[in-house]
This record gives sequence, C-alpha cells and structure tokens, in this order.
Amino acid sequence: MAQAGVKHDYHLVNPSPWPLVASVGATVMAVGLVMWLKGLFGMPAGTWWLFAAGLTLVLITMAGWWIDVTKEANAGDHTPVVALGLRYGMILFIASEVMFFVAWFWIFFEMALFHEARTLSSIEEVRQAWATWPPAGIETVPAWNLPLVNTLTLLLSGTTVTWAHHALQQGDRKGAQFALILTVILGVIFSAIQAYEYHHILSHEYFYNDAAISSGLYGSSFFMATGFHGFHVLVGTIFLLICLIRLMRGGFTPQKHFGFEAAAWYWHFVDVVWLFLFAFIYVVFGGAGH
Repeated sequence: MAQAGVKHDYHLVNPSPWPLVASVGATVMAVGLVMWLKGLFGMPAGTWWLFAAGLTLVLITMAGWWIDVTKEANAGDHTPVVALGLRYGMILFIASEVMFFVAWFWIFFEMALFHEARTLSSIEEVRQAWATWPPAGIETVPAWNLPLVNTLTLLLSGTTVTWAHHALQQGDRKGAQFALILTVILGVIFSAIQAYEYHHILSHEYFYNDAAISSGLYGSSFFMATGFHGFHVLVGTIFLLICLIRLMRGGFTPQKHFGFEAAAWYWHFVDVVWLFLFAFIYVVFGGAGH
C-alpha cells in the first residue's frame, strides 16, 4: 500500500465496476450459450436471448473499460513504467493467441503428415478414411483463387498500417489518417471475400461436395483455423477503426501512441498467421482435390 504523498511510478486505478460486470456478463453468456445450443432450465434449444444479454454486458464492459484506460492515458497516468507493463501485457496476449493457432496447425499437420499410419488399423473404416489426404470425397479450396486474393489484401494492409505508424511517429497526422483509412477498408474487403467464399463452400456450389460439412477432422481444422482467423481480422479491423476515430479527434502524439502500436502489432500478427494458413492449409497440404 502506497503511503499518502509518496511519489512512485505506478498508477493505482480508481475503484471500477468493470471487473464485476465482466464476470457477470461472461457467466451469463456461457450459460446462455449452453441454453441456445442444448437447452437448459426447461428452455428448449434455440433459446438465444440469455446469450445475447450476456454478450451485451461483455461488449459494454469492453467499451467502458477501454474508455477508462484511454482517459487515464490522456490524464498522464501512464508513466514509462506503466507503459512498459502495457507492452508486456500486449505481447503476452499475442503469445497466447499464437498458441491457440498452434493447436489447430498441430492437428492439421498430424493428420496431413501421418495419416498413412492410420491405414495400419485393423478397422476397415479407419483404413479407408485415412488412405488419402485430404480424405476421399472432399474437394479442396483452390489456393490460387479467392485465398490468393485475400493473401494479397492482407499483405497490402500490413504495408498501409506500417505507413500509418511511421507517419504518426513523424507528426504527419493527415498521412497517418489516410493510411489507416486504407487499412480499415482492406480489412473489410478481406472479411467480405472470406464471407463470399464461405457462402459458396456451405451452399455446395463449388469447392466442396456434400461431405464437406461432416468431413471430420479435416472440416473441423479447416473451418476453425480459417474461421477463427477471420474473427481475428474482424476484431483487428474494429481495433484499427477505434484508433482512426481517436486519431481524427486529436488523440495520439508522436511520442505517446501505444494504443495504435498495440493495434498495429495485433494486425501484423493476423497477417503472419494468414501467411501460414495460406501456405500450409491451402497450398502445401490442400491437395489437388478428390
């Protein structure tokens, strides 16, 4: 406990309702998700209102908490020591996200590299299922169509967000705003292209046959890896949009702009993950299609 009148480099935050509200919101959202998917408390499956209520509380918490952090930064409470702690926190957060994707790459590589080991099973169905990779009956997504377009889109967005960062460091606020606008637009384009691709995958118009939705580990790893990456792109786009709004309202200086730096780090992480997804899931292990 710091004594009154003693100066130190740490910022002791004021009492906040957000930890309690976040806990309540997360609990309600989790229970609501179970109710929505399986039914609970006498409610049939498909009852979604409790999940929506919990999600609303979580979103309100995120907005309120981050607004408070921004106010603390503008008030000068983020000393160099506090700023260093924020950087460590963002680095650890990105590291945890990396490990999430490692799990999905792991199962994909396990099946792609060692699927032939399953053919030694004494169970005929297992041998047939893993005789080829991807499993027989699945037509894979052509890597050089929409996935290539999305790869170029994200690479270009990585360039524009770096442009925005350097412009801000040099005090060129108009250049930073323009580059950040381009980055947000490219993020929206990526999400739109992926939604278009998923629409055609799930409607069986091309890329996949009727076995795609129930294609076991291949379908699970493909949709979770690419779909959760798409969710990260959406989050990153919102992150950058908030930074753009703050920048247009006079926020950030060449010396203090960690909020934007954190968004740029996150966006580069999203870029790198997609390069691995494109290289391995679409190109190397995507197969020629069956």
